[in-house]
Amino acid sequence: MNEGNLEAPTRHPVDWKNPEFYDQSACEKEMERIFDICHGCRRCVSLCEAFPTLFDLVDATKDGEVHGVDKKAYGSVVDQCYLCDLCYMTKCPYVPPHPWNVDFPHTMLRAKAIKFRKGEVTTGEKLLASTDVHGQFAGIPVVVQAVNAINKTKPMRKVLDSALHVHPDAWLPDLATRRFRWSAPKSGGAARQVDGERTPGKVAIYATCYVNYNEPGIGFDLIKLLQHNAIPYVIVEKESCCGMPKFELGDLESVAKHKEANIPVLAKYAREGYAILTAIPSCTLMFKQELPLMFPGDADVKRVQEAMFDPFEYLVARHKDGLLRTDFNTPLGKVSYHIPCHGRVQKIGRKTEEMFKLIGQTVPVQLNTVERCSGHAGTYGVKTAFHPVAMKIGKPVFKLMGKDAPDYISSDCALAGHHIAQGMAENALPAAQLQHPLSLVRKAYGLE
Repeated sequence: MNEGNLEAPTRHPVDWKNPEFYDQSACEKEMERIFDICHGCRRCVSLCEAFPTLFDLVDATKDGEVHGVDKKAYGSVVDQCYLCDLCYMTKCPYVPPHPWNVDFPHTMLRAKAIKFRKGEVTTGEKLLASTDVHGQFAGIPVVVQAVNAINKTKPMRKVLDSALHVHPDAWLPDLATRRFRWSAPKSGGAARQVDGERTPGKVAIYATCYVNYNEPGIGFDLIKLLQHNAIPYVIVEKESCCGMPKFELGDLESVAKHKEANIPVLAKYAREGYAILTAIPSCTLMFKQELPLMFPGDADVKRVQEAMFDPFEYLVARHKDGLLRTDFNTPLGKVSYHIPCHGRVQKIGRKTEEMFKLIGQTVPVQLNTVERCSGHAGTYGVKTAFHPVAMKIGKPVFKLMGKDAPDYISSDCALAGHHIAQGMAENALPAAQLQHPLSLVRKAYGLE
């Protein structure tokens, strides 16, 4: 067997506007080619359920080879892929520039796009991926309290199961009583701008659907960190969903619509010298990787890509420039920190972990870092068909996060954090307070 490629992975653009992209027979031929390589390697078997599903199909054939698998069964592999990108970025030795040119996740994306175009995606799945639609109730007095209360009742969970195929036991986020974009100051921070070697000295905050509609406290804590470090900020004037939920569904036309709403606005900030920060790793990845691959010739997409930062990527770079305050005064105790998949594949390193270690140089922090998929993966973890699998995938993470009875559990991905908290509770692991890493840094600074 070829020993694989030792060069850094490279990515080919997604040729989604080409009619041949939606040719099912051509897609199945490419899947068979890639599945055969994966079957011969099996290195990614522990990453998610897509690979065990594939290998079980192969092992059930008469001769134990991929050509014996009914192509109608390929869909069961596709459905288990939630496009985390870990196989491509961290495991597979045959990704480009290797001549075998294996791109498992984007081949699954192609299959998902064909399925969507054929009308085989349910209305419930479409609604579940419309985060900016079902977030519209957020911030409306009385209504939001009623919706949150009703969503926790067994009758409503049965309705959600039958109508949207949301598992009755899956954790669902509450709607916020006040939207971040409605209640956050539109601009603030120091009047001065100090650029670092690695970072612009002013920030534009892209709120994201989740921070805006579900957990605005994450956004407020980011603002507090910027203010404490004398970094001027503005809230992005207007925004649409990043498009990741639609991307995971294969609805690429909707992704393009969100791109047309967001990119002209964000490109303006990029041209004016702002660093653009998003507190949700999946949203950051959408602008850093997926949109540039879908629109490789778009100069504004490229401009936004270059200006986009994970919050801790930005803060750690500010520290390396000598511009971050390190006046931490509040111990954090034991912190179990989870690195989410969409953070790992951004090629930025463990920036949140670096921040926790920086805090630990001033006040006590006992850090336990867990680098493994939690299993939630956006809408995947709440769907009736996949929630039990998501809990199975996450079980090793739940155990590792509960090590040494932590005071806090934390993940850059808020959804993963809640999924981990649920898994720890269901497995009778030590209870710990769930806090976003931005909230823990705010606490370490002693900020209210």
